[in-house]
Amino acid sequence: MPAGTVPLTDEGIVSAVCDAYTDIAGKGVHTAYAEAVAEAFGYTAEQLSSVPAESYMGLGCGNPVAVASVKEGETVLDLGSGAGVDVLLSAQKVGPKGQAIGMDMSTDMIDRARKNAFKQGYRPPQAALLKECYRILKPGGRLVVDDIIAKKLLPDAIRSDLLAYIGCISGALQLEQYKTLMKLAGFIDALFVETSGDLEAYKSAGPTCGGVPSSSPSPKCCAATTSILPQTTIGNLNELAASYQIYARKVSSDSGAAEKSPPALARWWDAYPKDHLTSSEVASLLRDPDRSDYAIIDVRENDRVGGHILRSIQWRADTFAGSLDKFYDEYGKTKQVIFYCGSSRGRGSRCAAWYQDYLNGKGNTESKACVLEGGYYGWRYPDLVDGASSL
Repeated sequence: MPAGTVPLTDEGIVSAVCDAYTDIAGKGVHTAYAEAVAEAFGYTAEQLSSVPAESYMGLGCGNPVAVASVKEGETVLDLGSGAGVDVLLSAQKVGPKGQAIGMDMSTDMIDRARKNAFKQGYRPPQAALLKECYRILKPGGRLVVDDIIAKKLLPDAIRSDLLAYIGCISGALQLEQYKTLMKLAGFIDALFVETSGDLEAYKSAGPTCGGVPSSSPSPKCCAATTSILPQTTIGNLNELAASYQIYARKVSSDSGAAEKSPPALARWWDAYPKDHLTSSEVASLLRDPDRSDYAIIDVRENDRVGGHILRSIQWRADTFAGSLDKFYDEYGKTKQVIFYCGSSRGRGSRCAAWYQDYLNGKGNTESKACVLEGGYYGWRYPDLVDGASSL
């Protein structure tokens, strides 16, 4: 099809328009242009100043809110809602007892509209809950949350399903949205760790007995595994979302003390194992040909390629909690398991804590979790380094 011509089929037209709007949603438009188009179609300066500038993009052809006589408590559905300007203006009129709903063919435009709603102050239910958690915690108190976080914009088949919402799927926020809510609630330095839980378990087809599907399983041999989610063709849930554990800490209400209060990533001295080894102690182990009763674990991710301690084994922190069984099988008989990350005040110390807790739960005293003081940044033995290094 030559550039600039209208497709010959309805499907082609819809696809071309959707692609164009998706492109605009990603690139944005000049504010002066968007304002000029909005004013040309009857939006007042007062209306435009009451919503985020990114919510109007010069794509509209009128100002429906101005003539629809929207009243408090009503439900408004905006077809072709774009970046959300009319939904946000309608929300101001319907108030907390009403609803303003946007519908658009472009998922990228919907994503942009949700971000604009977030800027406008409309918050998902998690916002009020996190603020209340922060309020009731004592200074120094810790928060641990297990939740589902969306990897991408979820399809309508999931977002609109009540059972999927109850099952923690359809209401899932995306990672950056969740981090913003934590900061707004007061948690300055929250740590998000993906736990590798299999979300496909939500879609279990039904009860089984001895591996054979059964409509009336015996309570003595198995339990029902009926899915709470509708059987749909949406694909693999693990590609849409992931299970996370979130760790955060309330700083002191005393502003002076707050500056000295350790954030979530740096409270290793009161929340993690007390067994620490210095760089010189670990270097001595590496130089001793008769010692093999230890393992050095680098829990960093891509930053490992910049250099790592000799003979260290990479086991990433973001997957560590979900693979403790496998880790234990491999290192449960190793006398010293030494963890480190960049500074050993975050990922390294946390993974050491998880491993030590696991050992304690197993009653294992043969192996012990240790932390390398100062981490890789504090390592001062360039002859005991693999890979590129600035040491």
